[in-house]
Amino acid sequence: MWAVGAHQEVASALVASEAPPVAVEDFNYPGADKILAEKGIVLKRGDGHIIYADCASETGLLEILARDKGKVCFRVTGNSGWLTLEIPSVYLIKGSAEHEAQVDMTVDAEEKSFDVAKGQWTPVGESADEQGREHMLVEIRTSR
Repeated sequence: MWAVGAHQEVASALVASEAPPVAVEDFNYPGADKILAEKGIVLKRGDGHIIYADCASETGLLEILARDKGKVCFRVTGNSGWLTLEIPSVYLIKGSAEHEAQVDMTVDAEEKSFDVAKGQWTPVGESADEQGREHMLVEIRTSR
């Protein structure tokens, strides 16, 4: 009898060890290393609703103008989204066709926020700073 019970425990342990691992979302941006290597843009974390996109791929994208990077675009999906990133020298942002945005930027030791309307260009960073200081874009939040 002992051998049968021991066999059942071993079999149960083997079945449990063969179960697939539990998926845990860490919100790290997929493919961030490749985008950093190719474009020099740091994409950190997000909820998957703000996606790096080729600016020529479609209309209605969230568009960012940065002195050192030129135009950088993102496709916005869902009702809301967030993305943490680093793009230096950002001075103008156009909201996507269907989403307004709030962006956070840093300059020196300060953090500043700007509201960006749907489909409208908004001066941000150095173009909205009376001292003309360079600002780093560090977060984008979108909503419908």
